[in-house]
Amino acid sequence: MTRLLFIHHKLSSFVRFDLESLRAHFEVTERPLMSRAFNPLGLWQEISEHDLVFGWFASWHTFLPVLWARLQHKPSILVVGGYDVANLPEIGYGHQRGGIRQWVSRFAMNLASSLVTNSYYSRDEAVANAGIAREKLDVIYHGLPDPFGELPGGRRARTVLTVGNVNRSNLQRKGLRPFVRAAARIPDATFTVVGAWQDDAIDELRATAPPNVRFTGELSDEKLREQYRQASVYVQASRHEGFGLSLAEAMMAGCIPVATRAGSLPEVVGDCGVFCKSQEPDNVAEAIRSALDFPERARFQARQRILDRFPAEKRREALRLLVSRLSRNETSSRAAGGR
Repeated sequence: MTRLLFIHHKLSSFVRFDLESLRAHFEVTERPLMSRAFNPLGLWQEISEHDLVFGWFASWHTFLPVLWARLQHKPSILVVGGYDVANLPEIGYGHQRGGIRQWVSRFAMNLASSLVTNSYYSRDEAVANAGIAREKLDVIYHGLPDPFGELPGGRRARTVLTVGNVNRSNLQRKGLRPFVRAAARIPDATFTVVGAWQDDAIDELRATAPPNVRFTGELSDEKLREQYRQASVYVQASRHEGFGLSLAEAMMAGCIPVATRAGSLPEVVGDCGVFCKSQEPDNVAEAIRSALDFPERARFQARQRILDRFPAEKRREALRLLVSRLSRNETSSRAAGGR
């Protein structure tokens, strides 16, 4: 059985999904690298005991693993798309703005045997911003397990939801500021912001929020799913998205999506929601009003789009095939070299 070393710096839900998916088919060792202070020689030894390196994002924590893998003639896979391929100096986001982070991420991506992106937008961003060859990139959409099941009937209350960590970067990148300001234009609806309060951004939002806005802080998975089930409209007023996982989860739960056309969001929403003309609060509010008036059958259409386009099993199988192919290629290469 192929032995796989799985590298990450944070076990987010989507990273955990890949870890568990790969464990179903391969012998996987999880190797969290939470900081730059780790033992390079120990990592070299770990890689020597595995057949392939699989890492999430091209940054400091995957730079040395893919370098060590290359030097040991082992294949490596990096999932990229997000801060590692973005270049948005106007909001201070993305490794491709320049400097050492740009060099580290590009070097890691070029060293890797194969790169996976979670959307076509991220693939094109990697080509345009990081100079990666298109043929090196495989688009494998996120796979979403379905924890919601059949949607309940009846109209939902006029509730509007967005999810994202509350920090300075996300005020504009995730559209938290325009979301809160849009609430003042629709006083008869309840607006909810779910996400951990990570810096003083929560103080700014609270200072400008009208009475119809709630801030829950971070919620457990179960309580977050309840928010999705109850909300009528989900808003992703982002400046940049490599996929939009929270948006897809909300659609699966029957929320009508409202989104900007930033990044990969059109790939997720399709024709099942409303697009904002811009991040301006008036435009966000206009889109929300329209979504609140959607017929109830639109909830089932939004849910079905996610079930059809982003099934969990499709990603699991695509990752299995990619790892198997690289492992076979490496085995064949070693056999040829030994003759």
